[in-house]
Amino acid sequence: MPEVGKTAAIGEASPSATLREVKYEHTLNLAPLLEHLNVTLLMSTYQAGKLVVVDYRDGKPEFSFHNFERVMGMAVRPDCVAVGVRAQVWFLRSDAYVAARLAVQGYDACFLTRSAHYTGDIHVHEMAWAGDELWIVNTLFSCLCTLDGNHSFVPRWKPRFISALAAEDRCHLNGLALADGKPRFVTLLGPSDTAGGWRANKAAGGCLVDVASEAVVAAGFAMPHSPRLAQGRLWLLDSGRGRLVTVDPKDGRVETVVELPGYTRGLALTPEAAFVGLSRIRETATFGGVPIAERRDQLKCGVAIVELRSGRMAALLEFQSGVEEVFDVQVLPGLRRPAFSGPFAGLDGSEVIWTVPEAR
Repeated sequence: MPEVGKTAAIGEASPSATLREVKYEHTLNLAPLLEHLNVTLLMSTYQAGKLVVVDYRDGKPEFSFHNFERVMGMAVRPDCVAVGVRAQVWFLRSDAYVAARLAVQGYDACFLTRSAHYTGDIHVHEMAWAGDELWIVNTLFSCLCTLDGNHSFVPRWKPRFISALAAEDRCHLNGLALADGKPRFVTLLGPSDTAGGWRANKAAGGCLVDVASEAVVAAGFAMPHSPRLAQGRLWLLDSGRGRLVTVDPKDGRVETVVELPGYTRGLALTPEAAFVGLSRIRETATFGGVPIAERRDQLKCGVAIVELRSGRMAALLEFQSGVEEVFDVQVLPGLRRPAFSGPFAGLDGSEVIWTVPEAR
């Protein structure tokens, strides 16, 4: 049977924000499964403006909601979590000194907001760390980019059919997979070189592209997202069909692992399981004609945990109200209960933490 919980700390990152009640339920094995996999779950939702942290304590899951303006892609590494929002990227760094003092409260790590890079509204989608370098899918400008201290962003790669750098969302580049510390595969919704041109064939125009060769590896997807290389396989989400699939990069052959009850976007993999973000689809023209729209009334919002060996959905977290979509999903391996202090900690109920150098 599901277990039900609720919170009311959802709203814009401002003192005058109206609070919204969020209702959610989850299968009873959620916390034991997180403990078995030894991970903390992170999810972002730009619709609600929240980074959601799901960890566990005493056999039960714990939820915390952190304010970010239109939060989208995230990238994690042991010492830093990068969070892409409307016009900037926030960096939350691990602080072992503070974590040691919070251990008495049961925390095993602490991520504190330390800096932000202003990009302007470039429609940040997925991000990934390649060592100390953060790669960003810059959807508005149809390119992959990195950051430096002197520019909004630094373009590093674009599909061969994109003729010029322009703020026109020409192909809706959105997903990124790394291999050997370098970008290897991307997903896009349609190979167009005109402003918003991907929309014309959104139901079947999605592609997986090899970054090195710029060749299309596989096509015919409905609004694909979240390519990942893991366990010797190439995974991605055929979002407009609600599927987790694998792709053979040699011949482009696609195999469905599981069909899920939501618009699939956001994917994190462990050796045993896939964490897949699920969203309800909005009543807009964007999703008109997309296959999953035929079962709109059956769609859920949350995260499904899929057993990789069998393709079985092993656990489900579902938001029943207050959150309608999930954008990105990440996991923090080896952490049971990390503390987070975001840029608006005082507004989202988490503790404001100051750190200063030791007196000399």
